[in-house]
Amino acid sequence: MESLKVLLVNGSPHKEGCVYTALSEIAKTLKAEGIQSEIFWIGNQPLAGCIGCGTCIGKRCCFRKDIVNDFTALIDEYDGFVFGTPVHYSGASGSMTSFMDRVFFIDEFNGEHFAGKPAATIATCRRSGGTATLDQLNKYMADCNMPIVPSQYWNIVHGNNAEEVLNDEEGLQTMRVLARNMAWLLKCIQAGRKAGITFPEHGPHTMTNFIR
Repeated sequence: MESLKVLLVNGSPHKEGCVYTALSEIAKTLKAEGIQSEIFWIGNQPLAGCIGCGTCIGKRCCFRKDIVNDFTALIDEYDGFVFGTPVHYSGASGSMTSFMDRVFFIDEFNGEHFAGKPAATIATCRRSGGTATLDQLNKYMADCNMPIVPSQYWNIVHGNNAEEVLNDEEGLQTMRVLARNMAWLLKCIQAGRKAGITFPEHGPHTMTNFIR
């Protein structure tokens, strides 16, 4: 059976902080389910946002030479994705927002790299703002024909540092359930592909402007 792989994206400026701790719980469960995974850290250096130039469309790269290009060079190697961020002002971190804007714009019109691949988002917060952050990040997946993987509750862990996250028993259980759901869906897709069931063709993206 072909090996299945999930890329876990750490959108925190802290390499081994709260987001890393939550993603590590997912990674352990995926391994138990026979799924390979890797944690990709977007780093803590300045990350420019999208300027809407369209250079990346169809090319899987941006004119800026930074971590976004490192990530987009990997995406075709993976079958699923989990995007994690800390909560900053009831939203994703600034770097993670810039990262997501640029990464997903490459698939905005043709869906060549992400369509049909399961994805999930997770958030870490001290107290609140997690659900608003998930709402923000899930829109990227919904825009690119990606099945969004659920858990038994909102995909959030609570804590102000990694040690506190490890004490959030419900949050960590939510991460494990998410990982098992991801593994199940990936295996179902793999089995369907072997039976001749492929992801639907959608044709060119029709764009309609409301102001003419």
